Amino acid sequence: MIQCRFDQGDNYAHGMAPMTKSELIEFIAARAELSKARAEMVVNCVFDAMTEALRNGEGVEIRGFGSLKARAHKSYQGRNPRTGKSVNVPPKLRPFFKVGKELKELVNASRSSGSIKDNGDET
Repeated sequence: MIQCRFDQGDNYAHGMAPMTKSELIEFIAARAELSKARAEMVVNCVFDAMTEALRNGEGVEIRGFGSLKARAHKSYQGRNPRTGKSVNVPPKLRPFFKVGKELKELVNASRSSGSIKDNGDET
């Protein structure tokens, strides 16, 4: 069995710290028995493909994990916090992630079994 950060009982397994890109690369390299350079290329290719799809107005759906799409936000009148002057904020697209049913169930099951420590955040 491959030992990874999740198996070792450190902070991530308790919901304390997010996994970084370099840790994801290390995890994939170990799990798939790839070199770190090859795993980095895989991670970058996946992120590039997802970014390009969002740039083109397409969604990204990974069954059981979730979906990403670019949501349109209308322009609005904002305020410059330093001067208090009213400014027009232009319309923009922002990425939005919707968690998949299976991932949601896995996370909730791990929370109820105590394998993920509640860090006090309530949503």
